[in-house]
Amino acid sequence: MPKPRVLLALVPVLLLTACGTEGGGGSGADTVSPDLPVAGTHWTVDAVTVDGRRSDAPDGARVAFVEGGRARGNSGCNTFGATVAVNGDTLTVSPQEVTEIGCPADRQRFEQELLKAFSGRLKGKIDGDSLTLDSPDGRGGLELTAEPAAPLRGTTWKVDGLVSGKTAASLPAGSGGKARIVIGADGRVSGNLGCNNFAATSRIDEKARTLTVDGPATTTRMMCTGPQMTLETKLYELLDGQLTYRLDHRTLTLTDASGEGLTAVAAGAQ
Repeated sequence: MPKPRVLLALVPVLLLTACGTEGGGGSGADTVSPDLPVAGTHWTVDAVTVDGRRSDAPDGARVAFVEGGRARGNSGCNTFGATVAVNGDTLTVSPQEVTEIGCPADRQRFEQELLKAFSGRLKGKIDGDSLTLDSPDGRGGLELTAEPAAPLRGTTWKVDGLVSGKTAASLPAGSGGKARIVIGADGRVSGNLGCNNFAATSRIDEKARTLTVDGPATTTRMMCTGPQMTLETKLYELLDGQLTYRLDHRTLTLTDASGEGLTAVAAGAQ
């Protein structure tokens, strides 16, 4: 009679093993959450929160997540870069570089808050065209809205900087931020040089990425401040002849053969 007793003892063990295997498979413990799909996206910064204090963003504050685990953006004054590692819905942001253009005090304050909020481990959530990034303690984070790309033609491009080779500089202090360029579908280029309005005909070669302005441009003849006239003279000389253009989502760069040029951002996202 010993053999039947051994078989009966094994039955509960087998049943427990089977139940344990089924329960583990259904628990989802080994399920890996997909990474938040932020690569290749561009966002306008609406607000940041630091230590529980929320601040609305100025015009021009934006963040883009580019390929290769990088992010770049603008605080509304300076541009910045960072590395970003994505693991599920968690982003680990490591700031890398910031330009050093002088800014008004309120924009400097916001820039410091943005750089502090956009750092370390952040939990992300995408809801429609909105992205929120929150710190682990919930007292910091960013609120962002998806930013559409701007076409070369028909967009009002607001001039926000000057380029000389690989060096970027802000516009002359006191120039007023009036300078803008519009490239029409008919090939006409117009806008403001910082003081006076201007207009000229132009030709675009999309394959070569060139904009050829048939200058010199015609302008109005208003008298303006010294900084405005300094900027106007620079832009008037630049917008005459062949320029290479680079269109990056909502940023336009125009440079001549010597590397002199300008940067501009699409109106509504400066």
